[in-house]
Amino acid sequence: MAPVTSSPEQRVLDAAKRCSERWGFDKVTIDDIAAEAHVSRATIYRLFPGGKDVLFDALRVHELEDFFSRLLAAIGEPDDLEELLVRAVTASMSDLRADQHLAIMLATAPGDTLGELTVHGTPRIIRVACTFLTPLVEPYLGKREASQVVELLVRLVISGFLAPSDHVDFTDESDVRRFLRKFVLPTYTAHLTGADS
Repeated sequence: MAPVTSSPEQRVLDAAKRCSERWGFDKVTIDDIAAEAHVSRATIYRLFPGGKDVLFDALRVHELEDFFSRLLAAIGEPDDLEELLVRAVTASMSDLRADQHLAIMLATAPGDTLGELTVHGTPRIIRVACTFLTPLVEPYLGKREASQVVELLVRLVISGFLAPSDHVDFTDESDVRRFLRKFVLPTYTAHLTGADS
């Protein structure tokens, strides 16, 4: 059971997460979530007007914000752009691979979960990633290029998670460093130095 100190909203989100792991998104009902959270149906509808769809949408946003908060802590205070990007990629991939909730959802509701990681969810993931990460990259590249790099890395990490590469281990810092030095950083190094060639 959730700690008594958690807010009703947090208890409902936690309950929705546990119920979706147990039965999958499609089979979970508001009654299931209310029973798991020890709140009434009316409380859920008051907190999440619109019911199950709104609740699961809020859960997705909450999970994304948690993910990027953990990522910021893992990135820490890097010395330069390369170190920042290496830490962002390796920490993201390691977190995704260690995420038990995500593993359960991929096993029990693969269609919905893949949709949230690809077609339906990628724009949302990119928006949240830009909110959290663009301010870290911006001092090195400026806002526009920083957003582009963040979007590129989000797409790279999602792709690498869903279809791991035989050539690059995106949890290994030296592999990621080599990859970024060869395929990503040269473009922005030229931008930074103002190369006129």
